[in-house]
Amino acid sequence: MDLYICYGTFQTPRPGGHPCRRAYHALRDAGYEPKLIKSYGLAVLPDFVNQTSGRKKAKELTGSYAVPVLVTDDGAVVSDSRKIEAWAKQHPAAGA
Repeated sequence: MDLYICYGTFQTPRPGGHPCRRAYHALRDAGYEPKLIKSYGLAVLPDFVNQTSGRKKAKELTGSYAVPVLVTDDGAVVSDSRKIEAWAKQHPAAGA
């Protein structure tokens, strides 16, 4: 399981929390240990800025440079932190 994130899963003063952190902790709470793939850049910037391997993969998978993006072990792709949080609640890991 791969989780494409921006810079990290650190706490921020952003209302509601940072999307990458929320997605990561939802997966952890559901019993998963996702491989974190840092995807430096910023989705709202021009394409030439978002040419890191992680942002390129996010664009390939979803049509957008935005992260977080989850790729499950069976190849399913879930983008957007709220959708990842919902997926994690609906699919807890075995033994979680």
